[in-house]
Amino acid sequence: MKIVKKLGQAVAAATLGMIIVTGALAGEVTIGFTGPLSGGAALYGENTLSGLRIAADEINAAGGFDLNGEKTTINVVALDDRYSPAQAATNAKRLKQENNAPVIFVPHSGGVFALQEFNVKDDFLVMAYTSVPTVTKKGNPLTVRIPPTFDSYIDLFTSYALEHEGKKLGMAGATHEYAKIWASMIKKEWLAKGGEVVSENPMDYNKSADFFTGVSRVLAEKPDVMFVGGASEPTGLVVQQARQMGFEGGFIIMDQAKIDEVSKVAGGLDMLNGAVGVVPLSALQDEAAQSFIKRYQEKFDRTPGSEAAYNYLALNAIVTAMDETESTDPKTIRAALGDALKSMPAMKRPYDVTDVTEDGGFVSTPDMAVVEDGKIKMVPMQ
Repeated sequence: MKIVKKLGQAVAAATLGMIIVTGALAGEVTIGFTGPLSGGAALYGENTLSGLRIAADEINAAGGFDLNGEKTTINVVALDDRYSPAQAATNAKRLKQENNAPVIFVPHSGGVFALQEFNVKDDFLVMAYTSVPTVTKKGNPLTVRIPPTFDSYIDLFTSYALEHEGKKLGMAGATHEYAKIWASMIKKEWLAKGGEVVSENPMDYNKSADFFTGVSRVLAEKPDVMFVGGASEPTGLVVQQARQMGFEGGFIIMDQAKIDEVSKVAGGLDMLNGAVGVVPLSALQDEAAQSFIKRYQEKFDRTPGSEAAYNYLALNAIVTAMDETESTDPKTIRAALGDALKSMPAMKRPYDVTDVTEDGGFVSTPDMAVVEDGKIKMVPMQ
């Protein structure tokens, strides 16, 4: 179904967290977003949303795109779900019913799973910013997973930590669904490689700013390595408090948290010596990544992370697919995404993503980063 709204149509913006990208020409397509825009994961949600905003702004500033001979712009409507799967489902219903959004972005696995219960029936495409493998393995035909799956990280992260830091692991990850899945896989892999899990104390990263009690329980068993991770900001606080309590070991950092962002909260990269995690966007030196970083900094006055870059790429792919197919039908968009990624200019792809798997995952090569002597070192994954 096409979504064409004539210029001058009033758009309600009373809901908390709603973002309107203005500058419409003859027509307009609404792109939905539901994610955490308040609470402990607010920075993570805003970082994700910012990638959609800069993509929409660039598309609109260039005159929009052609839809059946009519110049059309993008309107991003965002709703705060406070990291709640139930609220994400409510928001998605609203975005479809009130805004007729053919595509809804959601940056957490709990929300993705909630939307997958009805998105095919309600006819909208879920753009899932989560690395949980089961998101695409469920076989939902209207779901696209944007980042690489995290199972590709588990082997190398655990191998590095075991080799460089020691065999005793303390589990101090977050309590949301995504973190629970990560923790279970890390624990299984750690034990399979001969390591020992000496303590487990997951914490709610979204509701607390003081993790002293939880961290002290983990450190009481004297681990060599701590598994940590949720959004970057609270993860930084967990790392900081662990160091303040005298922990000198390494960290396995869940991919939701980014090393450069964690370090800013923790007190610098020296606080993360011995840590292993995903490569921050800021460490990439190719022209497309550096160009995006520069444009993003000019717009938002801060350095972008992978959340912004991947979602920027994804929205450009969606618009290219609509432009090439002359359609806003979710099934048509989904079918055209592979060709859209291949035909997009390189500058629209800060990450080298050029195809979509049959089950709906963007094809990209993940990398691993470690912190040694207060510096981030990239380690290509084989």
